[in-house]
This record gives sequence, C-alpha cells and structure tokens, in this order.
Amino acid sequence: MQYTSESVEALVEQFTKLPTIGKKTARRLANYVLKMPQEEVETIASALRSVKEDVQRCSTCYVVADQDPCPICSSDKRDASTICVVEESSDLIAIEQTNEYRGVYHVLGGVISPLDGVGPDDLRVHELAARIDPSFEDTAADAAPAPETMPDGEADDDADPSENGQVQEGETAAPVDEVILAVNPNVEGDTTAYYITQLLEPFDVRVTRIARGLPIGGDLEYADEATLSRALEGRGHVD
Repeated sequence: MQYTSESVEALVEQFTKLPTIGKKTARRLANYVLKMPQEEVETIASALRSVKEDVQRCSTCYVVADQDPCPICSSDKRDASTICVVEESSDLIAIEQTNEYRGVYHVLGGVISPLDGVGPDDLRVHELAARIDPSFEDTAADAAPAPETMPDGEADDDADPSENGQVQEGETAAPVDEVILAVNPNVEGDTTAYYITQLLEPFDVRVTRIARGLPIGGDLEYADEATLSRALEGRGHVD
C-alpha cells in the first residue's frame, strides 16, 4: 500500500543516486524541497539543466567551463610554459583560490587505480604528453587505424589536416618548461605521479610535485610518521 506521494518517493529515489546520500538523508531533502517556494525549486531545476546543456570541457586542459577554450587557456596573462596537473576540476579551483599560481592546467579526470579498474588509458595522460611535444600525438596516431580511403583505394586528399590534431602552418605551440604534479598524496596519487614522470622522462621538461608536510597550525606530536618523513624530505631554507 502506498502511504505517501509517488512524486515524493520518486524524488527520494533520485536523491539516493547522489554520492554519500542515503535513504534518510534523501527523504529529508525531499521534505525540504516540499517546503521551498515554487520559484526556488524552478531555479534549482534550471541550474541542473544548464549543467548538462551548457557546460563543456576545454579542449586544451579539459576543465569544465562554459566556453572552449576556457578563460585560463585563452588568457594572455597566464604562463603557458608551466602546466599544473590536477585530478579533477575541483582541484583547479582550490589552487586558483590561493592566487599564487599563474600557469595553466591539465585535468587528468582521475587517478590510476587498478582496484577500481582505472588505468592510464582511462586518463588524459597522453593528451598531456602531446601538449608538451606534439610529435607524441603523431606517434600515437601511427598506431591508430589507417584513414579511410576513397573507393578507388586512394586517400582522401581533401581531408583537413587540422582535424587530425596537426598544428596549422605558421602556428607554433608555446614550449613547456615545467610540469607540476598536484595529485593527492595517497597510493593512487603516487602511482599516477610515477607513471607521468616516466612518460615525460624522454622530453626536455622539468617534472615537479607539490610539497607534502605538516599543515599550518598543526602539532608535531599528532603527526603520523609518513607526514613527518615527507616534511623532512621537503625541507627548505628559512626565509
């Protein structure tokens, strides 16, 4: 027997699909929505539609944005010679809020996690290598299937080279001097950082990783051994 509204139950069911949202929390959220003014509910519904209809990924750094290229990649005030590699777009926002970094970014879309079935090919690591050295993209293209041929067996001469990711004549990519790995300090992050370091080793680029250590305001006696060890390894001069 149905004791409540089918519409409410449907909303509860949708809320439970969100991460960390259980049945009880979903029901509280549904009850809260019932008490909201009609215009506020419509604003939320409009925002949800816009996320799927208007948001896209930058074709250069793969951050979620409303335009392509994104404002960071298209800005002439950013230092394109430095690329900060992050796991997700939310990590980019955290770094931007420090107002200390003036380079550009590259969003991997996750980290290598064999237990979750996520490997290097599931991330945008090859795209990162292609940003540093366009010839890497050409090498990867050599392993791809041959382009479609015309009925007589000849290749289509009218194909646009730019569609294959080639740089147009007169166009030069800015050289990359440093790649900063800003992945999380855990097993998956360490694995991803190691893989990227090995992948970029043949290139003339400096690969660094953000420092790890004690948080400001923390106490040494409460720090774990791994954190203290990393803090000692990353020690620097006193200003």
